[in-house]
Amino acid sequence: MNRRLIASLAVGAALVLTTTGCSMISPQATTIPYSAAEGTNVHGSGPLEVRNALIVANEDGTAGNFVAAIVNDTEDSHTLNVEFGEGGPTVTVRVPANSTVSLGSDEEEPLEIDGFEGLPGTDITAFFQSGDSEGVLASVPVLDGSLDYLSALAP
Repeated sequence: MNRRLIASLAVGAALVLTTTGCSMISPQATTIPYSAAEGTNVHGSGPLEVRNALIVANEDGTAGNFVAAIVNDTEDSHTLNVEFGEGGPTVTVRVPANSTVSLGSDEEEPLEIDGFEGLPGTDITAFFQSGDSEGVLASVPVLDGSLDYLSALAP
């Protein structure tokens, strides 16, 4: 009787370990950070945090508006510098201390990117830098104004 009980427990333990073993070594998808929006979040650009950065372009990709929320949690005002592509057009945004500038909101217009070239549906590599940081490269999506909530942001 004891042998049967021990054998049943051993089989049960083996079954539990083999059916849950995969989840023990696989990363959990809910722990992987991602941008839950159309744009991308940019971390490491300096004291300023860039959230939901995207470009709304016209149909042929010859004009684009930069849209993002730029957060300054510091006691000093800072300037965000963004360069689109290597040696491409740049935009700068001054953000006062302890505030957020939301480009493309009711209070702030999106920033027109002079000399922009990028088709909707693609990504543009952009260099973000603020404060004394070295800055960081990020991939920024280019969208069109076909969606209702983006149509007012299109050039």
